[in-house]
Amino acid sequence: MAKGNDAAAMEVDDQNSSPSDQTNSHKFSIYVLQLLKTAQMQHGLRFGDYTRYRRYCTARLRRLYKSLKFTHGRGKYTKRAITVATVTDVRFLHLVLYTAERAWSYAMEKKTLPDGPNARQRCYLIGRLRKAVKWASIFQELCSFKGDSRTSLEAEAYASYMKGNLLFEQDRHWDIALKSFKSARAVYEELGKYGDVENQVLCRERVEELEPSIRYCMHKIGESNFQTSELVQIGEMEGPALDLFKSKLEAVMAEARSQQAASMTEFHWLGHRFPISNAKTRVSILKAQELEKDINGPTANSIPGEKKLAIFDKIFAAYNEARSCIRNDLVNAGNTENMMDDLSGLDKAIGAVLGQRTIERNQMLVSIAKGKLSKSRDDKSEKVTKPEELVRLYDLLLQNTSDLTDLVSSGRDRKTEEVNFAEECELKSFVFRAERCFYLAKSYSSAGKRAEAYALYCRARSLADTALKKLHGSKTVDQVSVKDLKILSDDCRANSCVEHANGVMEEEKVPENLSKKISNISLTGKHDKVEKLLMDKLDSYESAVGDPTTKSIPHIETFPPLFQVVARNPIVLDLAYNLIDFPSLENRMKKDDKKGFISRLWR
Repeated sequence: MAKGNDAAAMEVDDQNSSPSDQTNSHKFSIYVLQLLKTAQMQHGLRFGDYTRYRRYCTARLRRLYKSLKFTHGRGKYTKRAITVATVTDVRFLHLVLYTAERAWSYAMEKKTLPDGPNARQRCYLIGRLRKAVKWASIFQELCSFKGDSRTSLEAEAYASYMKGNLLFEQDRHWDIALKSFKSARAVYEELGKYGDVENQVLCRERVEELEPSIRYCMHKIGESNFQTSELVQIGEMEGPALDLFKSKLEAVMAEARSQQAASMTEFHWLGHRFPISNAKTRVSILKAQELEKDINGPTANSIPGEKKLAIFDKIFAAYNEARSCIRNDLVNAGNTENMMDDLSGLDKAIGAVLGQRTIERNQMLVSIAKGKLSKSRDDKSEKVTKPEELVRLYDLLLQNTSDLTDLVSSGRDRKTEEVNFAEECELKSFVFRAERCFYLAKSYSSAGKRAEAYALYCRARSLADTALKKLHGSKTVDQVSVKDLKILSDDCRANSCVEHANGVMEEEKVPENLSKKISNISLTGKHDKVEKLLMDKLDSYESAVGDPTTKSIPHIETFPPLFQVVARNPIVLDLAYNLIDFPSLENRMKKDDKKGFISRLWR
């Protein structure tokens, strides 16, 4: 059947095909794995959100019941069973499938709680997995009658997978669980050889997801032994089929660490041997040491930086947990002097190891930042590192090295190993100071400050040469550090020459630039863009042509001048006016002519 026809058959809400046509065909085709994988990735399981996927299954079932008019009555619930005779539409098969998925997602939602399921939630989880197995079995039975051969085969694999999950979670009948997982794997291996490319890829992914569960079942039966490194590698894999396995992973690793920790009685550090009596402390230290092997092992170069940072976080958490256990033991030790000395020494040793791993982590951050610093600034897909960020990282490294040196040098009777370790920390601090000075010079150079950059490059070269002399004089010479320091010294010399040349060229162009800037001085301009006028800062020693880092043109004074408030003449109140007797002026007034009687009336 063509892919377009298969997609049309899988579409649940498709109303174009008439029920009579579907009844006559009798055989339906569903790409079960492809359908479920698409729904899971689009509705929460890409990020492990089982709650969202469970709600999607519920909403999907509601739409299916309404579109098929297969509701269970109004008011009073009346169960309507789905039998072989009922399945006249492919959507009836989808009803059963999504009911099984809803029950499974309910169980996984409880399984992936932050603190894990309690006893009551675990009973509910097992009940939901049983319901998922029940509906998956019904789906398999219906597909054997109403589905084509490939659909029936996928339904059988799905039912076997659900049954294996239930037994896997119950921690019993490992032989039956192994048989179920192997049956599902065999079906998906065969289906991965046929069909379109997308279906083949999904089948192969499901086979890879089932493999750890099969190996774990064999381990429980006694046919195989798990190594801790293999468990860690499997735990880094992704996929919904591995979520149940990952919940078992930490318990298995904790059990393996407890067995190994039984033989771990001492902690060795710089010639000292500290006894470890607390089992929790042993397990935490052992966990951190296993994680350190992943970083320092032969495959360390193939691990990406983000994953290494995550491993460092786990190492810090393990060592901090060990230190908290040690300090609790110190509180409970009482007045036993020997025990307190041993616990204090162990706490100091764990703190020193933690400081070393902090320096290694910050050095890795520096290497990542250097890689981004050398990238082209035209590449806008990734943020480019500024030199100031590297200066900040080297400040952290200097602080870490100083703290570690103080911690190692704090004892009374120091051994030769501790003295040598303190000297190594001092050498590292010289290297870090040279690197910090170099990137500080780069930051000044990018700001256009040539004199400061030149002086800092010369200082960085002097520090690098001093560190090289100290490295050659030390007993343990690190060839990588010597090579890096030589490269740093050469870079400092080259950059100082460049800064000197740029400074000389800028000095030669000072009169020309000054005359050009003075010619650009404007008497007029937009006042909202001018921070301060030249006439307003005559009492301060600043450049008359403005700041070279800004693009605005300096202005002398606002023109035309702004309106100013002018004081008006004072108001005079004549208080003597009412006390003056003015002479009569009647004799100077013009006398009116005598008029008639009528005119007097209008006077």
